[in-house]
Amino acid sequence: MKFKIKRIELLNALNKVNKAVSSKSPLPILTGIKFDLQEDQLILTGSDADLTIQTTIDTQENILDVEEIGQVVLNSRYISEIVRKIDSDFITFSILDGSLTQIKGENSEFNLNGSKSIDYPTIDLSKTGTHLTLHSMTIKAFIEQTIFATSDKETRPILTGVNFKASGHQMQCIATDSYRLSKKVIDLMQEDVSFNITIPAKSLNEISKIIDKNEDVDLYISDRKVLFVFDHLVIQTRLIDGAFPDTSRLIPTEFAHKLTINTRDILNAIDRASLFSSEMNNIIKLEMDADHVLLTSSSQEIGSVEEDLSSGFYKGQPLNISFSAKYAANAIRATRSQKIVIEFTGEMKPFVLHDMEESDLLQLVLPVRTY
Repeated sequence: MKFKIKRIELLNALNKVNKAVSSKSPLPILTGIKFDLQEDQLILTGSDADLTIQTTIDTQENILDVEEIGQVVLNSRYISEIVRKIDSDFITFSILDGSLTQIKGENSEFNLNGSKSIDYPTIDLSKTGTHLTLHSMTIKAFIEQTIFATSDKETRPILTGVNFKASGHQMQCIATDSYRLSKKVIDLMQEDVSFNITIPAKSLNEISKIIDKNEDVDLYISDRKVLFVFDHLVIQTRLIDGAFPDTSRLIPTEFAHKLTINTRDILNAIDRASLFSSEMNNIIKLEMDADHVLLTSSSQEIGSVEEDLSSGFYKGQPLNISFSAKYAANAIRATRSQKIVIEFTGEMKPFVLHDMEESDLLQLVLPVRTY
């Protein structure tokens, strides 16, 4: 294997595939990145068995020049650091003996021990299953608006992912950790599709980080995996086994109380009210009637906070309700509008948040009993 490549192009590609590589993989070969040099392109693959990212760099003048095809697996950490720190516009790679790889810049030369590509697991990246096309920014938006509500506890693995359920011409994206819920509805402007899958939050987080430009993305959904196909980039993630809980019965359909308020005002008030709360007990209280909307928090050891939310418009009988400041703030940030509507059914009933502009996004938070 021998080729010459533009350093910045290789570095960008390595940064992408590195997101799928785990330094703690029980399979040592998976701590590396597979280089597959063909006559017309260089294919880089990184994987931790759950998430696989593959990107290609095509042969073209001033980017990639192929002299001799071949394959090798190089340690992801060392090859990334070498390419990042080498002071040269172009880098030359060549295999000297077996898998020993020479990496040369203008004034630097590295010899890096690699592994034979035959030891790298065969990963099926075939485009099979239900096909769906979505815009990259649509994908990024529904990930960011739901992923924070997933659970970080492995006791119920199904809740560590986002559930995607499509029927007719709509897809529902739902995440919950059993204390809060985020639901995003997307209209599918194409043929009727049907599926019900749960994608790990970790995989979705990496996909969101990779998306950096406007483009169409092809999705291929099967029983055990999902393939995201971008321009020169393929991301494959496993699915979480099991049935996602039916959350429709948790969402109230009738409300007796309604608060309309400026998003920035309530976020800033929550931030200040959380000053005296701890990581374990970040509970705040909302006290509402026709004349006042107050946000309060107290700690026996430290003191108390009271915020008068004068920009809030409240409709309904007086109501006091306590909840997690962190959960409420995450839900409000996901709405992305200047004003939000918070609707309540009672003191110990779940309440929902949505913005004035997006009816396809709903956030639900469970209250907390205080004494």
